[in-house]
Amino acid sequence: MSTAVAQKVQVPDIAAQVTYAMRIMGVAPIPRNYELFYEAYIGSNPKLTRELAALGSKASQEELDEIGAKYFGHHHGATAIDGAHTKIVGELEGLLRLLKQEQTSLESYNKLLDETFGRITGKNATSVEIIKSVVGVLTQATGDTINQGKEMVENVAQKSIEMDNVRKELDEYKRIANTDSLTQLSNRRAFDDKLSAIYNSTMSRGVTALILADIDHFKKINDTYGHPVGDKILASVGSLIRANVRKDILVARTGGEEFAMIVEGNTEEEAMAIAERIRVALEHTPFKNSKTGVNYGPITISLGFCMASWAEGPGELYSKADIALYCAKNGGRNRTMPFEDGMKKDFAKSWLIYRK
Repeated sequence: MSTAVAQKVQVPDIAAQVTYAMRIMGVAPIPRNYELFYEAYIGSNPKLTRELAALGSKASQEELDEIGAKYFGHHHGATAIDGAHTKIVGELEGLLRLLKQEQTSLESYNKLLDETFGRITGKNATSVEIIKSVVGVLTQATGDTINQGKEMVENVAQKSIEMDNVRKELDEYKRIANTDSLTQLSNRRAFDDKLSAIYNSTMSRGVTALILADIDHFKKINDTYGHPVGDKILASVGSLIRANVRKDILVARTGGEEFAMIVEGNTEEEAMAIAERIRVALEHTPFKNSKTGVNYGPITISLGFCMASWAEGPGELYSKADIALYCAKNGGRNRTMPFEDGMKKDFAKSWLIYRK
């Protein structure tokens, strides 16, 4: 397998097409909007695509969020995150007020020390009564300052606890926002972040692979047994993939019946072995309804992969892995294929959003 790219394969820039569609519709380029348009592009949910297309060029953010909440349960997290952000701002403002109070208290105490020093060093400072008075004032002021300091420590500690609770809320919202609700794997957003990070460093590209997998004849499964059964099969396939790879490998459902894995620290041969282990495990897994006895199988999967060193960036890496997946499908399905120079794919699929 040559790692050099001898021939440039013409592939569409999906991200650019999605961004263009959002721009011509006047849609804000934020992650949850991108996810809507991406799902419409890949055509995994025809109802979503039709609803999005029906908005025309006057889509409001409220209308987009309504569609997002309908088809993506995690979109409610955006509002929750805004709420958590407000909480953090409130806690920080409270903490700043406490610190300002402490600063004022210390400034007052320092002023008192200066005045007391002046009284002690004054010409009339020989009086025993003045000394006693000064000592009394200092004792009282010092005691008050110590008490205020203790109270400040307690208040700051409480604020720290409250801010840590808000941080945990944000972590949970982020987890939900990056998780596919059906399979509990990472979703497209988390996958895109991880994919783009591959090229932040040149050190590990030679041992990093992108594996794309697609369930064979999944439309037939949905058409024959219905979407509820299809969803259960998707969840089962996701669990099987997760169970057959290391914990440090990112496994994501990237749309419809397609999954992706970012494998770090493995050679081309090892990436092939990982993909084949998944394929064989699924091929030998029975899919049968225990109550009715209906056999939904056999369920098989096709996989294609590309090493990061064979591409110049995340877009090219994804495109080449996708081409390899297409060739695995076109070559008979239920097989794994690495990307090779000269592989091509027919990109005839259109997008309903652009139809008038």
